[in-house]
Amino acid sequence: MNPKGSIAIIPARFQSSRLPGKPLIEIAGRTLIEHVYRRVEAAPGLGRVMVATDDRRILDVVGAFGGEAVMTRSDHPSGTDRVAEAAGGLPDATIIVNVQGDEPLIEPDVIGQALEVARRCSEHGDAEVVTLMTRLSDPEAIEDPNHVKVVTDKNGRALYFSRSRVPSSGTAFLHLGLYAYSAGFLRTFTGLEPTPLEEAERLEQLRILEHGFRIQVVEVESRSWGIDTPRDLEAFRLLVETDRHRP
Repeated sequence: MNPKGSIAIIPARFQSSRLPGKPLIEIAGRTLIEHVYRRVEAAPGLGRVMVATDDRRILDVVGAFGGEAVMTRSDHPSGTDRVAEAAGGLPDATIIVNVQGDEPLIEPDVIGQALEVARRCSEHGDAEVVTLMTRLSDPEAIEDPNHVKVVTDKNGRALYFSRSRVPSSGTAFLHLGLYAYSAGFLRTFTGLEPTPLEEAERLEQLRILEHGFRIQVVEVESRSWGIDTPRDLEAFRLLVETDRHRP
């Protein structure tokens, strides 16, 4: 499959209940959205990277550091809807990788892994969506509702996602904020009605499962986490500053 048709879109909105202006918060000389963008553009197999935003300030910042960004409507109910609008202007797109704009530690290699599996699933009809998980050992993180957990069947297909602790065989898995799917399924997904479990958990990926579609979950080694709270932000800031000053 032509890598030019594989496009990463990073949804980024200015409003955030806990961290207003989150994409523009500066850490170690770069805004949060630039930290994410630089990680994504280093991923193998991508033909293009862009930010989809509803705020002119974010558009300008991305352009200033040499990235690509497009404006979208401000009334989208989710980041996926924002990604879908941006993808609608890309007629040559085949595989869309949706990378959350608050995942500045996402590793380029794991993005590449998700993309490769998504290509295989698209070719063979194995699953409509590909996402990622990594082992979670911190007891506090397992209980934290800001850390979404996932359980899968024996073939790696998602059974459920939850903000609560979920039953497991002894190993908990953190869901990483990345999805890869065909451009056609992205259009299908945004046309689906919201579902009860999705609304109860506030997790839109449950809409996919409740409508009977399949999510293939790839286990990866990753230290990535989403920046959802001031505590997450300070942990990321400390990590970046430590890495900068490490001999």
